[in-house]
Amino acid sequence: MKRLYILLLVLPVLVGCQYPANTKNTATTICNPLPLNYNFAVDGVSRRDAAQPCIVLFQDSYYLFMSNAGGYYHSNDLIHWDLITTNLPIGGNAPTVVEIEGSLYYTFSDGTNTFYKTNTPMTGEWEVVTDSFPYDLAEPALFYDNGHLFLYAGSGNKVPLTGMEIDPQTFLPLTAPVPLINSCKENNGWEVAGDYHRWKAHSLWIEGAWMTKFNNKYYLQYASSGIQYTGSNQGVYVSDHPMGPFTLASHNPYAYKPDGFITGAGNGCVFQDKHGNYWYVGTVAVTAKNTFERRLSLYPVFFDADDVLYAYTGMGDYPMIVPDRKISSPEELFPGWMLLSYHKKTQTSSEQRKYPACCAVDENIRSWWSANTGNEGEYLSIDLGEECAIHAVQINFSDHDSNLYGSTDSTYQYYLEASTNGKRWKPIADQSLRITGTPHDYIPLKKPLKGRYLRVTNVRFPSGKFSVSGFRVFGHADKPAPNEVGVFRILRNESDRRDVTLRWKEVNGAIGYNIRYGTSPDKLYHNYIVYDDTEITIRSLHTESVYYFTIDSFNEGGITRGNRIEKSI
Repeated sequence: MKRLYILLLVLPVLVGCQYPANTKNTATTICNPLPLNYNFAVDGVSRRDAAQPCIVLFQDSYYLFMSNAGGYYHSNDLIHWDLITTNLPIGGNAPTVVEIEGSLYYTFSDGTNTFYKTNTPMTGEWEVVTDSFPYDLAEPALFYDNGHLFLYAGSGNKVPLTGMEIDPQTFLPLTAPVPLINSCKENNGWEVAGDYHRWKAHSLWIEGAWMTKFNNKYYLQYASSGIQYTGSNQGVYVSDHPMGPFTLASHNPYAYKPDGFITGAGNGCVFQDKHGNYWYVGTVAVTAKNTFERRLSLYPVFFDADDVLYAYTGMGDYPMIVPDRKISSPEELFPGWMLLSYHKKTQTSSEQRKYPACCAVDENIRSWWSANTGNEGEYLSIDLGEECAIHAVQINFSDHDSNLYGSTDSTYQYYLEASTNGKRWKPIADQSLRITGTPHDYIPLKKPLKGRYLRVTNVRFPSGKFSVSGFRVFGHADKPAPNEVGVFRILRNESDRRDVTLRWKEVNGAIGYNIRYGTSPDKLYHNYIVYDDTEITIRSLHTESVYYFTIDSFNEGGITRGNRIEKSI
């Protein structure tokens, strides 16, 4: 078994830090995308890729399966992950796993029509249950309910998602596949393909079925828009029976993150943690070097008093608390740390014209800074503009000009330092000996420190040139949160009611805005983050639904929630 270690040496060398009294400094946090050792693709452009995740809680441990993994991951806490090598077929796409009577069962979408079983997933050893399933398994999903086993599947632009019952002993069909849901992009704006759903005439694609049961209701979920696009999402239908009939839920898509540092949320699964909290793990679109360049992200999931399912993605790429108890609201997971590095001044050891340093602080994973070499000593530094209380740093490496393919023990080694004056540097984290290969290294500090400048210096880069797509710093600046957004306009496109445009006046001191909206004024579950703009067109609405909107403003000092709710008929 290969283990994924994160070596973190945090030195409390910068003293005298001040921070808001309500900041949670002892909480355990994570930051999307998940810090896994994503494999490089085996062909085409050298790039890392992972997609279509499935997490299951089994014997008090979490197991994460995904496409292109070279194995699967194990965790005790949803924070630290170990890679387990296995005798399962390597490179299987769209895996699904279900627990039945103390055993795990696994299959995937590669045309092998084979099911596997294990009682000891930590060993990586699995046995074949059957290799003669009579139907092709296109992105399958297994669901066990009161002694009955169901298989959902489907992937394409002209096919429905189907369901069937299969024997939980032999894993052979008890019924033929039954069509359950079809795409309907004419009404469902979230199903339109392309970044931000711009390709109105393009054929759509639905896939990634998943089933969740809650309060005797069955939530059949599906991915649409294409998991390589920013608008990739997870929609949901509801029924009183696992085989339908299904009705489109009032809140759709239930998992959606079209903008920010990371984008996309489609093709994943819902699971429960050890405390009974629900989570959604989904696919993040990078698609900078290749169409299929993707990562994974984790979002909390809730069922409200009316059993409405929603994944909370607001500030979904900022640090998030991993709870040690049952929670009831998204607010319990936010540590209060704001982004300090956005559009701040940078300095480098070298810079390529097409990949300037400003791209490392623009909150866009699809752009990056690249040094001229991958040599030791290449560096990137940030000037936060003022001394701030720093709580966490996330460094996202970009692998510019890499030539690695397939599973590899690639390692990023570096020094992370801070300074109050840009001249005398003190270490924050010594990662010069780290052995993890994750390109998304999240470093929460044991104690907050006071600093203005941060610098990451290369020790060893696995391949290509030292490059960073996101040098992200979180904490607090000594400034108030911005004012509340005032009057804003909503313009529903009457010729295409899937689209709506919002306009508002710039709030002095705000670096961004978070639009919260939904189909009821007390269910504003959608989140749409906006930087550097006061106008946005959202193209993911349902043609027949009424929507309600409000706008939050935020900066390095905090968030000011919008109190004005406007209705769009």
